[in-house]
Amino acid sequence: MSLSSLFQSFHTQHQQESSMNTIQYGKSDRHDLIENPSPRCACMLVLDVSGSMDGQPIQELNEGLREFLVAVGEDDMAAYSVEVGIITAGGRVSEVLPFTTAHELQSLHPLNATGSTPLGGAVELALLRLDERKEEYKRNGVSYFQPWLVIISDGSPTDAWQGAAAQARDLSSRRKLVVMPIGVQGADLGTLGQFTTRSAVPLNGLKFREFFEWLSQSMSNVSNSGSTHDGDIKLGSIGGWASI
Repeated sequence: MSLSSLFQSFHTQHQQESSMNTIQYGKSDRHDLIENPSPRCACMLVLDVSGSMDGQPIQELNEGLREFLVAVGEDDMAAYSVEVGIITAGGRVSEVLPFTTAHELQSLHPLNATGSTPLGGAVELALLRLDERKEEYKRNGVSYFQPWLVIISDGSPTDAWQGAAAQARDLSSRRKLVVMPIGVQGADLGTLGQFTTRSAVPLNGLKFREFFEWLSQSMSNVSNSGSTHDGDIKLGSIGGWASI
């Protein structure tokens, strides 16, 4: 699906829906797991959309996110293997996209920046959804790759975050979850680094498009690897988007 088609789909659908923040997508349910038994890679995005992201940052985030969703949807393997979920932290925690297989994505609600940064609650919900999804895979006999949790923020959590950080870090240390915190300019990298066994990665300027291009290629590499063992998968250099 082209970007223009994706946007048009959103505008048409948005006119028919209420003002609720969550849009209905082609949710990946049990029937999809039966009809499409491809090994899955769950990729959960936790996005800081607090008021400090207003203006160019949220515009660049939206554009990079749209291009990411289109790219994974157009990849022959990733389209049927990658499941994307999106949870935002902006004044409140919102699940704006339940886990959806890439080929079923139909529309994208542009994100708006507002409020505080309840990042702890957002990560807590993300970990719950990831655990639920893995249980669905197991119940239906579907193999899966190590799930991914991507956290993008330009500040510090404004809620209790330590418990969620400890849980994410534990899963990362046991190689049960790939946790990648990305710090936009002004982010508290020390706090973000508490969510993983590795350091948080600072984004170079507002290179969201370059980051999401890298992420889509990473998802493609994972789904095309032919192995569900994380150590067998080669990922590209982060130099094109990270400030290193």
